[in-house]
Amino acid sequence: MYSLPIQIRVVQRVVGILLTLFSFTLFTPLLIGIIYGDPFNAIAPFFEAFAATIATGLLLYLPVKDHVGQLRLRDGFLIVVLFWAVLGIFGGLPFYLYSALDMSIAGAIFESMSGLTTTGATIIVGLDLLPKSILFYRQQMQWLGGMGIIVLAIAVLPMLGIGGQQLFRAETPGISKDKLTPRIAGTAKALWYIYLGLTVSCALAYWAAGMTVFDAIGHSFSTVAIGGFSTHDNSIGFFDSTAIEMIAVVFMLISGVNFALHFTAARQLDVRHYWRDEEFRTYAGIALVLTIITSSYLYMSDTSDVKNSFIDGLFHVVSIGTTTGFTSEEYFNWPGFLPILLLFASFAGGCTGSTGGGMKVIRILLLFKQGQREMRRLLHPHATIMVKVGKQTMSNRMIDVVWGFFASYLALLAVMLLLLMAAGLDQESAFSAVVACLNNLGPGLGIVAANYSSLGDFSLSVLSIAMLFGRLEIFTLLILFTPAFWRQ
Repeated sequence: MYSLPIQIRVVQRVVGILLTLFSFTLFTPLLIGIIYGDPFNAIAPFFEAFAATIATGLLLYLPVKDHVGQLRLRDGFLIVVLFWAVLGIFGGLPFYLYSALDMSIAGAIFESMSGLTTTGATIIVGLDLLPKSILFYRQQMQWLGGMGIIVLAIAVLPMLGIGGQQLFRAETPGISKDKLTPRIAGTAKALWYIYLGLTVSCALAYWAAGMTVFDAIGHSFSTVAIGGFSTHDNSIGFFDSTAIEMIAVVFMLISGVNFALHFTAARQLDVRHYWRDEEFRTYAGIALVLTIITSSYLYMSDTSDVKNSFIDGLFHVVSIGTTTGFTSEEYFNWPGFLPILLLFASFAGGCTGSTGGGMKVIRILLLFKQGQREMRRLLHPHATIMVKVGKQTMSNRMIDVVWGFFASYLALLAVMLLLLMAAGLDQESAFSAVVACLNNLGPGLGIVAANYSSLGDFSLSVLSIAMLFGRLEIFTLLILFTPAFWRQ
């Protein structure tokens, strides 16, 4: 008798548990709405969304609550994909149910997926007029999605009798999977302690620089998550503060670094550990070079004076380069090649093991080193030439994985670009929208520079899928569409 290589009941049980746990996060924006005196029609959607979410979670969990089994790797991939997809749908309920936003189902899912995947693209216009509960909910979604709700759940699931290693491997599909502690649950907790510490520090810094408590907490959520959602239409530019922009730069740079480096540096009390990491040096080098190019061109093109050219250049290079997506100026109207240069910077994104999006710096570094090796082979055909990152030799298998990822990335970009152009978008808008969503960046160019409110449901649905592909680093989702995954 034919049987699937997936433990369906185990998968159903875990997804039910995770969805039930997520439902309780809806109480925080609800409480914020009560504290700030939001109208009832802004608070009610959270009650309704909670009821629908917890009911669905329990309906999934209760019929199979006694079906406990050891998770396998394929189960982990399916759970992660299902959970992010289901969460994107249920996370959109408050937006859909809040009648003042007048969102379609596709629009609500887009806004939800953008928050959870820390993309930062939005279809909402008039953020300054929204109730505090809705605003806080958007920021909270990015914070939860930044480190990955699955990783948080791994710290809780062992208490429920569920192993977490397969979920951790599926949720963190980057090149480096070194555990920080001997146990996976301990690793998840260590990551979240660092994440929470950075968030608190960022919020205090924003508050000291002049933000209100509400704005400071909300922007710390999206800064450390490399998300980019703001509580104002003008993003960080609303505050018109160099101090706030520089605080954002510091925490965006920190959050774009591999969290394993933060853990090791803190445990050994040695910041030199960062500089010994070649990916970090490349990450810092890219930011430095792009800042020099951008600031110099802004000054030479008479866009602004020396001081403002440097501040604006540094802020937007770090924001776009780390795939955060904050803006303080209309960078998409900058002269010459700068808007495209910044968009291309998002391809590298953050380091592996960070909250940043993009292809990750380590993959760009390996592609560059592989290109160097092939050129050297032309001169020395019989030489054995190894690719090294730092002192570590990369296997040919690892190089193959990186090339496979790159090829899959370009193929997805091409398909989604054609779909958006078929839906009526111009080339610039379509290309930048796909890149911005696939890299989990947010702001694009053309008609999607400020927001995505002008797009139809079909385009929003395509971009929602692009965000999910980007968040799960392509292979985690793509593998589900291969026949081999469903065969014994």
